[in-house]
Amino acid sequence: MEIVIGNDHAGVELKNKITQTLKDDGYTIINQGTDSHESVDYPDFIHPVAKHIENNQNSKGIIICGSGNGAAMTANKYKKIRAALCWNEKLSKLAREHNDANILSLPARFLETKEALKIVKTFLNTSFEKGRHLKRVNKITP
Repeated sequence: MEIVIGNDHAGVELKNKITQTLKDDGYTIINQGTDSHESVDYPDFIHPVAKHIENNQNSKGIIICGSGNGAAMTANKYKKIRAALCWNEKLSKLAREHNDANILSLPARFLETKEALKIVKTFLNTSFEKGRHLKRVNKITP
């Protein structure tokens, strides 16, 4: 599976650890994020991720900023994107099972690496349940 990852300056270290772990697990990674600690504007790195996922439905995205909020808000401006801000495994699991989230947003300043990696793996290994949730997901975009 192809994973597109984008981040601002707050998410550089976390992105690097996630990227290495996912590469070790056999994923293809497309890095759309900054590799610098110099202050940048997160939308500049989130828009390319959202555009890629919108055009490649079999891909998943991971976006990272300090709080995860700005990144998720930016990505969710796209019609086919369902970005979920997750700070624990349970939220990550539900975001996939119930909401068919296709982008995971992580709050770099509030997560330890070990927890973030669990969240990522749960997100990538959980399937959408469909059923009663499909009707709700179809109502998200007007």
